[in-house]
Amino acid sequence: MKVLITGGAGFLGNKLAIALSKKGSCADATGHQVAIDEIVMLDHVEARIVPEGCRSVIGDVADPDVLESVIDEDTAVVFHLAAVVSGEAEENFDLGMRVNLDATRLILERCRSLRTRPKVLFASSVAAFGPEDGAITGKTPNRPLTSYGTQKAIAELLLNDYARKGFIQGIAFRLPTVVVRPGRPNRAASSFASSILREPLSGQKMTCPVRRDVGVWLTSPRSIVSAFIHGADLDLEKLGNWRTLNLPGLTVSLEEMVEALIRKGGDANLISWELDPAVQKIVDTWPVAFETPEATALGFVTDNSIDDVIDIFLTEDL
Repeated sequence: MKVLITGGAGFLGNKLAIALSKKGSCADATGHQVAIDEIVMLDHVEARIVPEGCRSVIGDVADPDVLESVIDEDTAVVFHLAAVVSGEAEENFDLGMRVNLDATRLILERCRSLRTRPKVLFASSVAAFGPEDGAITGKTPNRPLTSYGTQKAIAELLLNDYARKGFIQGIAFRLPTVVVRPGRPNRAASSFASSILREPLSGQKMTCPVRRDVGVWLTSPRSIVSAFIHGADLDLEKLGNWRTLNLPGLTVSLEEMVEALIRKGGDANLISWELDPAVQKIVDTWPVAFETPEATALGFVTDNSIDDVIDIFLTEDL
């Protein structure tokens, strides 16, 4: 069995590759665990860590020739994580459409052409929704108010239709904001949600571009990696025609995050607050409360508290 991770050099893709390498197997179309022969990590840069049994491939995820070279008859599972992040997709419409939407269609088409019905697990986002009164449920319609959210919502619909037609076995996960992301801040509008913890815990200053009362629907990298592995082992055919799932998470305000930071020994004085209207405008379009009984019934879990999320960062990444 061969596995592909797009965005394999990113921090989530890299963590997923490490976890899959340790697990050593994945469920095939019949539900039986089959040994993984190779994990291909596709990205536009080389992966920082290439675990045993993995291969880092540098290439353009929106290039049909690249996809043809990394998705073949032996490819049983595709984890599609590659994306242009929210802030950059809003600033650069063409790039966001090319990577977030066109590449997804090309991946689905390549899988369809093989006639082997590989599993495709797609990383969508809560940005696929707009601001809603009350909690988001599995029946809440998509009403995105950003280019990033629109691209993710369209990609979800494509995946569902390809699965309905029997071209692939697929599922799309709407990911909460992932906290704490290691490394440097990226161009995601949600970058502040990690920086407000990561930088003070590392003894560094950070400037928060949104209001203190902003809430975030979040989860840890560990929970996301676990969700993708668990999802790949599910019998996706039993999910019916709608293959999009809101993953469990925690609703936490920035004020609560700062309180947890202090409990964990971080210096809240390193945080300054300077409103960036452009970032605040994007963040205001995101929902912050979810009800996810469908995911829970399928065995998906999240973290117990923001304190646990910080502990995971301190243990695994700091």
